[in-house]
Amino acid sequence: MTEEAQMVVDTANESMENAIKYLNKELQKLRTGKANPRMISGITVDYYGASTPLEQVANISTPEPRQIVVQPWDKNMIQPIIKEIQQANLGFNPQDDGELIRIIVPELTEERRKDLVKKCKNEGEDARISIRGARKDAKNEAKELKNEGLSEDEEKQLEEEIQKLTDKYVKQVDDIIKQKEDDIMSF
Repeated sequence: MTEEAQMVVDTANESMENAIKYLNKELQKLRTGKANPRMISGITVDYYGASTPLEQVANISTPEPRQIVVQPWDKNMIQPIIKEIQQANLGFNPQDDGELIRIIVPELTEERRKDLVKKCKNEGEDARISIRGARKDAKNEAKELKNEGLSEDEEKQLEEEIQKLTDKYVKQVDDIIKQKEDDIMSF
């Protein structure tokens, strides 16, 4: 395979890998009924005039399967953190006990589980679309290389390599979605 062709494969691989990373990041935000510190990881609080990620102003842990504990390093941050958690509209009701914030993760109803599975499948489809977009871009680059002198055999080999990558990453998406669905429906 020529150097240019290998660059096309590498670029497609990187784009598809990024789609998987994004999918994993989005799925971490979905509640499964089990407490996970990542459920509140996207929250930022006003810390002395600067918008700061929650992880940088407090220790976040899960001492029990359905409880998240947020322990701010500065006790003055308890109320602003509670306010931001409530405004994030995650369905949590944080409780202040003076030293730390307790968040009880409520049990998921069957209806809510089905909604989360739908959302999960939508995220998976978005990832597949992104992967197919990377495949299309790579195939277009392969056609450009052919116009610049790449042989037909090399173009065919390049397209086969691109398709193998696509199949590999689509299978990864399917596996990730299946596992997340199982997590959501169990417990």
